[in-house]
Amino acid sequence: MTGGGRIAGLPPLRDVIARYGLAARKSLGQHFLLDLNLTGRIARAAGDLTRGTTVEIGPGPGGLTRALLTEGATRVVAVERDRRAVEALAELVAAAEGRLTVIEGDAQTIDASALGPEPVRIVANLPYNLSTVLLVAWLKHMTEFESLTLMFQKEVADRLVATAGDAAYGRLSVLTGWVAQAERLFDIPARAFTPPPKVTSTLVRLTPRADGSSSAHDAEEIMLLEGVTAAAFGQRRKMLRQSLKPLWPDAEQLLSAADIDPTRRAETLELAEFHRLIRALRRLRAAG
Repeated sequence: MTGGGRIAGLPPLRDVIARYGLAARKSLGQHFLLDLNLTGRIARAAGDLTRGTTVEIGPGPGGLTRALLTEGATRVVAVERDRRAVEALAELVAAAEGRLTVIEGDAQTIDASALGPEPVRIVANLPYNLSTVLLVAWLKHMTEFESLTLMFQKEVADRLVATAGDAAYGRLSVLTGWVAQAERLFDIPARAFTPPPKVTSTLVRLTPRADGSSSAHDAEEIMLLEGVTAAAFGQRRKMLRQSLKPLWPDAEQLLSAADIDPTRRAETLELAEFHRLIRALRRLRAAG
């Protein structure tokens, strides 16, 4: 290893892919990012990597993994379900001299926040077919992470940062805003990936809300929020007095208790109004 975290003597990533037969598999949502300038930029966007644990999901041949180590990460835990990639990363594990651990497994079944000393951050070029599922699971435990620096399809990133009234505003926008601050960092064109996807990708950084909101720690409120947003945005063309009936038969009573006009639609509600709606529903259910 050389100074500054750089790792010497590793073969080019394309050679690694060829040697281990690591052609990207559509079934795994794999699109490898091999551009060293871009992987370095992503690693730097994740902040100070010298503290705690950096978790990477789906490292593939290890392009971003190399960048994380080069940028000074002292502990990287990479979770990979593709046996070919696990074998391909063995050389990097050896070169990293104790700074890299590879876990063969499915990120959907692994508690990422428990993979190493705090603070824990996730940095990943997520498989497109699992990005939203993984994100929602992590959002429910957002206070356990320092940050999430993640690659999404641009349209998903648009939803994460959208606010009330935006065309992209929806259920994922509210779930994200409830517990995190989402910041769009930069786009990455399809041609940068191997194989190139059909869409532009966007890097987003999410950090726990800094306003001390108790909702970020309240599992019951998050569960209620999932139900409310599913009902409200599931029939987004309908007024709330109609779309919320599956949650509370007298939806107008619920909306009145939350001081929200029953003729409004979900995409017009600010985050604070969803707070009121959740708490009103909680009170009504408690009262029987």
